[in-house]
Amino acid sequence: MKHVTDFLVIGSGISGLSFALKASTLGRVTIITKKAKVDTATNLAQGGIAAVLSKDDSFALHIQDTLKAGAGLCHEDIVKLVVENGPDRIRELIELGVRFQDEAGNPEHLDLGKEGGHSARRIAHAMDLTGREIEESLLNQVENNPKITVLENHLAVDLLVSSKTELDISIDEKFTDRCLGAYVFDRATGSIDTYLAKTTVLCTGGSGKVYLYTTNPDIATGDGIAMAYRAGAKVANLEFVQFHPTCLYHPRVKNFLISEAVRGEGGRLIDEKGRAFMAKYDPRGDLATRDTVARAIDAEMKASGDDCVYLDITHQPAEFLKNRFPTIYQKCLSLGIDMTKEPIPVVPAAHYMCGGVVTDQWGRTNLTNLYAFGETACTGLHGGNRLASNSLLEAVVFAHQAFLDCRKEWPTLEHASLPEVEDWSPGAAQRIEENVLVTHNWDQIRRLMWNYVGIVRSIKRLNLVKERLRATREEVDRHYREYILTPDLIELRNIVQVADLIVRCACRRHESRGLHYLLDYPETDDLNWQHDTIISPDEAE
Repeated sequence: MKHVTDFLVIGSGISGLSFALKASTLGRVTIITKKAKVDTATNLAQGGIAAVLSKDDSFALHIQDTLKAGAGLCHEDIVKLVVENGPDRIRELIELGVRFQDEAGNPEHLDLGKEGGHSARRIAHAMDLTGREIEESLLNQVENNPKITVLENHLAVDLLVSSKTELDISIDEKFTDRCLGAYVFDRATGSIDTYLAKTTVLCTGGSGKVYLYTTNPDIATGDGIAMAYRAGAKVANLEFVQFHPTCLYHPRVKNFLISEAVRGEGGRLIDEKGRAFMAKYDPRGDLATRDTVARAIDAEMKASGDDCVYLDITHQPAEFLKNRFPTIYQKCLSLGIDMTKEPIPVVPAAHYMCGGVVTDQWGRTNLTNLYAFGETACTGLHGGNRLASNSLLEAVVFAHQAFLDCRKEWPTLEHASLPEVEDWSPGAAQRIEENVLVTHNWDQIRRLMWNYVGIVRSIKRLNLVKERLRATREEVDRHYREYILTPDLIELRNIVQVADLIVRCACRRHESRGLHYLLDYPETDDLNWQHDTIISPDEAE
């Protein structure tokens, strides 16, 4: 079945919803989301959104902090663009109904938090439920907008891309060498439908499920990066996987995050014997950036043989902790941990992909009319390590940038007709009878990535996992051709694609920088490696 829309938005996080609301002033918008519309990384974001909102702060300071965290790989023009757009985007969110915590009921003066790597208080937050507050406010606006359709439980399979060699010469020149939409799997019917669009936006979130341990939701299988690469888009800097230092360590919980803001409010990392250890790794101590803290915890755990370390904030008043971190407090308490009286057991976990689909300052990829933003994109903001709470800021800024670009191009696109595209055909594919064919490979990939491509890497381990992934990719490709697609098989195909791209990027960078720490090359080499790691689909592996 064919569906036609003006804007196809794949993903329902902060960037997708922000763009959809603005794009609806131009034309019809269809949002597809693979599970429920609230199942996003945005909804799980605890800390907040960074922006210069105080007289004690400045654009120069925020830019400096971002560049320092990015380990020499940030694009300064993009950093400046994002930082200077921050205050306006925050005000826009407030106008859309987002209720950030303010000072004594005064919305003109927000209660700003401070997190690792920031030299000033600049984190606008809604206690420790910032992501949920933003997601709910944006969804409320979207659901009341008659020009926006949200399709839950719809999973994109592949992008539709036209080229002059594939289309009849009579086709409108505006639709050659460009993205035309996507094939989309409908969970309710099991069918794969064709969604044609004049503009397609990828904002599918991150890739945390490539790893065994992650703070990400189950949907974070790198779909946007994998689809874009298969369609011909360039990707970059996928070796820079940010491991959040403080994921709750508990057998009954697999991905509950202990916010960076806990350290921002004075939390200290200690070992099993109660000894603080961060000062010996970085002069900033517990407020060092995430890459430094994650490596420090990894080193402490390896040296001691302990399963975790601890985050201690018991020196703060109990009422302050309950009010500032109500979600974290209640979650820990439900597991028998009272953070007002005892330290919280924590471990690092895969958290954020700093690389992604290469875009310009407007969110444009190298495929015409395909945009990417949010965690799916590599905009140049984060470089080799994301500064805490810059992710939500990047999402809203690039959603706005893409809208401005679409608005400029809309007079040309509005009345253009889309070419005919063949519907999906399963061919002679059979129904998969044994799901173990999927689950075994899924588990193997995630364990390989955790053990060999984690916080600390080596050339030997990278080469080993590269060879093992090659065999797994070949097997998954056979499954894709021989079996009728299921959501699990679609996600497995994306997982193995992204895992392979992460390893290929990591193998290329012969230095240690930011989130990429290589035992064979422990030093940073600015002379040879102060540039992005870019992979084009048309180059040899």
